Amino acid sequence: MIPQATGALRRAPAALMAALLFPLCAQAQTQAPAPLKDYPRQAITLISPFPPGGGNDGVARLLANELGRITGQSVVVENRSGAGGNMGTAAVARAKPDGYTLVLSQNSVMAVNPAIYKNTGFDALKDFTPVSQITSAPLALVVRKESPYLTLADYLNDARARPGAVTYATPGNGTLSHLTGVLLARQKDLSLVHVPYRGAGPAVNDLLGGTVDMLITSPPSVESLVTGGKLRVLGVTHESRIGAFEQAPTLAGQGIADVSIEGWYGVFAPAGTPPERVAYLAAAISQAARAPAVLDKIRQDGAEVVASEPAAFARKLQDETTYWAGVVKTAKLAVD
Repeated sequence: MIPQATGALRRAPAALMAALLFPLCAQAQTQAPAPLKDYPRQAITLISPFPPGGGNDGVARLLANELGRITGQSVVVENRSGAGGNMGTAAVARAKPDGYTLVLSQNSVMAVNPAIYKNTGFDALKDFTPVSQITSAPLALVVRKESPYLTLADYLNDARARPGAVTYATPGNGTLSHLTGVLLARQKDLSLVHVPYRGAGPAVNDLLGGTVDMLITSPPSVESLVTGGKLRVLGVTHESRIGAFEQAPTLAGQGIADVSIEGWYGVFAPAGTPPERVAYLAAAISQAARAPAVLDKIRQDGAEVVASEPAAFARKLQDETTYWAGVVKTAKLAVD
């Protein structure tokens, strides 16, 4: 157990419920954004700080296709992976604040990495203007169909019987997936072996190949493999379950208390981006995220659409930065 983190973790479901109310508030924001005289006039680059094939990349491309139609300009997704998402995110922090370079990042990068890495290359609260939180979802703990682990208890019992031999993969050091594994191991007093990858795509490949025993990642990263029967879900990190994960067992329901974790994707612009352009982008993103094809795909992948306004997203980032800094400090977790 992690004493200082426990109280905060108990509050996580309340924070989640507040986040899930944003879709209701955003229903009125689905109309086309009011056009600006000088923006946009050229292609927009949307950086995904992870490799192709993972959930971050998938949501970025799904959003970009619809944003291109709404804005009348090409929205180009560019993958810049490395350092747990820090490299691509830092590149956007240094970009010209004109609304033409954005990043679709996640809370593991923006709220967790600053507490774990000695140098991320950016200050999430100072170097960015939050535009909109796109999704909210639990994390999923999955194994391949050939795995002997039929339940999470099977996995934990094997780890107890073979200390230091049972592995779990994640999309990288310092991600929410990594923290989930740390919290799980500490609560059950187990020695689990963490195997970090540069994104969910490579981790999924090794899971399917039997190189690692389990993967903790975002639902969109594994949805097609779950519905296709190639992966089995051992648990999800909170009770908000939809799409392919609607019947998945929660960690709480399997005796794992106080590990209720929400993962999200969101769009950020460099600090100093003109407020009117940020407002335009937020309105365009709200409309894009609620396009039937986008909405249906996100829900199928096990996530809820949020499409929050910039001010609400900024408050959420601030709250989560404080929260995860406390968890990381208690867990004594650091990455060079």
